[in-house]
Amino acid sequence: MTRRTVAWVSVAVAASLLVVGGIAVTATGALTPRETGPASVPITPQTGDAEPERRTAASAAAVFLDEWVDGGRVVRRDQGGDTVSEGQAYGLLVALAADDEAAFDEIWTWTAENLQRSDALLAWRWEGGRIVDDEPASDADLDAARALALAADKWQREDLGLEADRLATVLIERMTAPVPSGLILLPGLWAAGEPAVYNPSYASPAAFSVLGQRTGDPRWAALAEGSRATTGALLDVAPLPSDWARVGSDGTVSVSGGPSDADTVVRYSYDAARLPVRYAESCDPADVALAARLAPALLREDDGRAVLDLGGSPENEERHPLALAARAGAVAGTGDIEGADRDLAAADLLSQEQPTYYGTAWTALAANLLTRSDLGGCAILPSDEATNDDGTTAPGSDAQKAGE
Repeated sequence: MTRRTVAWVSVAVAASLLVVGGIAVTATGALTPRETGPASVPITPQTGDAEPERRTAASAAAVFLDEWVDGGRVVRRDQGGDTVSEGQAYGLLVALAADDEAAFDEIWTWTAENLQRSDALLAWRWEGGRIVDDEPASDADLDAARALALAADKWQREDLGLEADRLATVLIERMTAPVPSGLILLPGLWAAGEPAVYNPSYASPAAFSVLGQRTGDPRWAALAEGSRATTGALLDVAPLPSDWARVGSDGTVSVSGGPSDADTVVRYSYDAARLPVRYAESCDPADVALAARLAPALLREDDGRAVLDLGGSPENEERHPLALAARAGAVAGTGDIEGADRDLAAADLLSQEQPTYYGTAWTALAANLLTRSDLGGCAILPSDEATNDDGTTAPGSDAQKAGE
């Protein structure tokens, strides 16, 4: 496929200014302490000479719980054996998808005992028996609050509901910033300012809806509106969203290379690739349409390249399951169900060939979030477990619910 040169993205755009549709967009540095990203070494799979077979969404969830969770701690074995709040939140969502209440309790108990701060937010990183970075990361807090709220309903557990309420209250009060269209989610307490530091992939419309319905707080709807508008503004400037951005109180959006001033390379990679899955699972058609806007750029390459410029050209040879899962979400948003399913299958096979914490997590998450309507969003793809061997509808499947 022929590459298209996109001059404004290609990249060390340090102080350039773009104006698209009346929105000023700059590429700048920022002021924060840390950068995230899965610099991992794949674990050697134990598959022998057998060609891996595609796993169902349920089996992908079970694999993550079996291989990456130890005593309630989600262990990044491929990244030195540490634990981050993001991983604990993924574990909660995966345990919920697996309908494994015991695993959910174990993961939440470890999280609450080892990561939860006095203000209810979760410290970001734990290693060697102690917290080594106590700054919270809002994507983890948001995913955890969503999982707790859903688990409270699923298993009739008011104790989990109270934890969800506590976490949701602190999030909406301390981890958001106003913009003309509503609110945006700050990636951390350190991110407030003018402009605010922003990570587009932290926004989760489904989580906003779950917590808005549970709490009755209208600010969650404002957060959904502000996030959608900000994502739309980024996609007005470039075909793909940047991993990081800056958002002014007047709504001005600036693409960025990272959370700190030293990060100058603007790209779509391991952060931004979560965005199309999060938007494609939303029950709001406007969010699904945003996910679909990424499809043309992501379809320029066919083998799951993980690091792209904002026009969709690969920056290196890295391949990752998340890249394929992301494209599945975007392609599903366009209505191409078969193409999206092929990408989910490819993501799963790549995850089996090159097992990593992040790849296994997002293989399981994407397979479940995009095919189920009991995790706070709306299934955009058919369930891979919608029928029994005899062709009858499986109990609890989305296909069965649609027919009721």
